[in-house]
Formats: sequence, structure tokens, C-alpha cells
Amino acid sequence: MEITRVGVIGTGHLGTFHAQQYATIPTAQLVGVYDIDIHRAQKLAAELNVQVFSALEELLVSVDAVSVATPTQTHYNVGKIVLEHNVHLLIEKPITATVEQAKELINIAEQRNLKLQVGHIERFNPAILALEPYNLKPLFIESHRLSQFNPRGTDVAVVLDLMIHDIDLILSLVQAPVEHIDATGVAVISDTVDIANARLKFANGCVANVTASRISQNKMRKMRLFQSNAYISIDFAQGLAEVFRLVDEDAHESKMTMLLGKIDQGKKKRLIVYEQPEVKEINALRVELESFITAIQNNTEPRVSGRDGLQALEVAQEILSSIESQQLPLDL
Repeated sequence: MEITRVGVIGTGHLGTFHAQQYATIPTAQLVGVYDIDIHRAQKLAAELNVQVFSALEELLVSVDAVSVATPTQTHYNVGKIVLEHNVHLLIEKPITATVEQAKELINIAEQRNLKLQVGHIERFNPAILALEPYNLKPLFIESHRLSQFNPRGTDVAVVLDLMIHDIDLILSLVQAPVEHIDATGVAVISDTVDIANARLKFANGCVANVTASRISQNKMRKMRLFQSNAYISIDFAQGLAEVFRLVDEDAHESKMTMLLGKIDQGKKKRLIVYEQPEVKEINALRVELESFITAIQNNTEPRVSGRDGLQALEVAQEILSSIESQQLPLDL
């Protein structure tokens, strides 16, 4: 069995989870961790019985791949150093702070034939994976990603902190260029936008209404898809997918979960059926990391490539520009 030597850069909240999961993957060997906070890195290294590196370069000459889970503003500088050491890179979302920085990292990775994967973990949510057998072609999408206030992550606007998860998912589902964006947002508690709503219109006619907030009383991570003959509801927090769709009467199979009704109008009689796709009990982060290792070992494109991360960042930045253009000066 091929083994890929991995390390983790950044041992905060997310980096700790990355290291813990790498330690459980048979095809990966967690060599060690690095953080500018050496005491925090030492604590995690001791927990996992791996090496703590006092210099970033020392880690990079000892591994084949790394996860970067540092603050967004450092992604470009750290990611560039990683790639210039010919090390494969999984970088947490958003890929970088600016579009230009993302493009440069992508160019370096492509020139050096290195894998660059972006940590859009919802692509690996079991509820999303359960929908893979379905032909998803949404024409209207509505998503809500709401959380209670947490100072962690407020170095960037909620669009880059939370909404970008749904932006990436929506782009992967629609597979068409964004033609127009209308957005609004407000900075309530932090110095950046804390609640935002964006309406995206795509070239194929699909419209997505996306809301994100980090000042909500209750948590919510839901998305609804509407398409011809089907309605799909996804609860990311619960790991639950529900499908309501129309099928021809002669296509009805007993395996369908529930028959809700019949439509007699038209040339063919159709049935309204409810299905709850089987959702496997998996750890989304572990699956994400396994996918990264597989892409390295099989020399295949990562499921969430650098260009996917760039596309999500471009749309997120356009949303922020739209918000900024509609904000009125305060009447003092």
C-alpha cells in the first residue's frame, strides 16, 4: 500500500481536526505539525505522538503533502512556500484573500504538476454524497447558512467565512457562468459584514438566493433545490437529504419510500413520490482528506480543485463589491 507523508500547518481549531483525521488514514503518515505558536503545536504533537517542527522549511522537506489551516490572510504566503518546496497542498477555504493571489498559486501548482485542493468541506457532506445518483439540474436554489457569533473567522466578511461554502456548492451544481449579482449586507458586531444576502442569476436561467449570517440565535445549514419535476431539501447539519419528485405511473417501483399522490392531468398519469436517499455515517473531513491523498497517489484532479476555489472566491468578491456599492454613507 502506497503511503503519503503529510503534515499540518496551523494547529488551531481546524488544523487540529486535520491532524487528528490524518492520523487515522491508512494511506497517510502524519509526520508532524507546525505553528508559529510553538506551545500549541507541541501540545497537539504530543497528543498524536508526532514531531513538532520549529521551522516551516524543516517540515516541508520531510513530507509529500500538507494541509494549511492558517488565517486567510496568510494563505497566499504560506501556500506559495509550500508549492515552491514541491509539496502538494490542501488549503482551507477561502483559497486566498484575493483573486490575483489564487491565480498565482494555481499557476505555480500547475507548472510543478502539484495537487492543489481547497477545503470546501460541504462537497463531502454525506447528504450531498447521497444525492450523487440523482440528475440534479436546479433552476432555483435557496440556501441559508446561519450561526451564532464566534470571534473566530471574523477577520473576513461572512461572505468569505460562511457563504462561500454555499457559493462553491451552487457553482458545482449549476455548471453555468454567473451573469448578474445583487447583494446586500451589514456589519453588525464586527468590522466586516456579518449578515449578507445575494441573488445570483446564471447564464442557463437558474437563480440562487443565498443568505449567510454569523449573528443568528439558532444555527441553520440548509439548501433547497427546485428543478423540473423535483424538489430536493438538504440539511447539512443533520446530514439529511429529501427528494420529492414526479415519476410516470408505470415507472413507480416499490423501493420508493412513499407515494404522496397522483396527477391525472396530461397525456401520462404521474405520481408524486418521496424518497430519502441513504446517507452513510461518515466524517466529512476524513473523506475530504482521503480524497486529497487519492488524487496525489493516482495523479488525478482533486474533487475541489484550485480552480474551483478560485471560481468561488471570484463570485464571493463580486458579492462583496455589490454590497459595498449599495451601502449608503451614515447620516451623522
